[in-house]
Amino acid sequence: MGHHPQSDSDHDHDHDQASSTPPEIFGDHTRLLSRRQWMGIAAAGAVTATGLFAFRRFGGTATTEAIPVALYAGEDCACCHKWAAHMEANGFVVSTTMVADVSHKKDALGVPADLRSCHTAEIAGYVVEGHVPATDIRRFLSERSAERGLAVSGMPGGSPGMESDPKVPFDVIAFSVNGTTRVYARG
Repeated sequence: MGHHPQSDSDHDHDHDQASSTPPEIFGDHTRLLSRRQWMGIAAAGAVTATGLFAFRRFGGTATTEAIPVALYAGEDCACCHKWAAHMEANGFVVSTTMVADVSHKKDALGVPADLRSCHTAEIAGYVVEGHVPATDIRRFLSERSAERGLAVSGMPGGSPGMESDPKVPFDVIAFSVNGTTRVYARG
């Protein structure tokens, strides 16, 4: 068990490497990383951070937790089920409650009379009235609006769940508790 002395050239090489790269510590062992390895780690971190920022900013459905939707619909409403299918196809999880008279729920949630449609939903603390497209809902949720919710009044042909040809243009209206409204999107 003899000790092998290091040559001066081996010692200089170790010293140069140690001074040019910071150590990475794993338990009781220290391993030196090369500049190339550090650059790779930094690049991977930058790509990951950029991807996470873009995902949080612009949304995504593949790896996000599904957003629950509480849908209230009339017992004889077929288009409500089609809208629910549209929402589920876009990453939402819909639980439907069939009721004899949806107007009581609309009153309780503060849906303006002129914006009412055939069904009402609660999503993440907001009210969604009628055949609002999932993309508009997802954008609205990401904005964390102070408004009460979104509505597509009536049952316009071409809206999700009311598919028709030709498509009838419609407005998605954002409404507030105080009664103010604005056109949020056009369908």
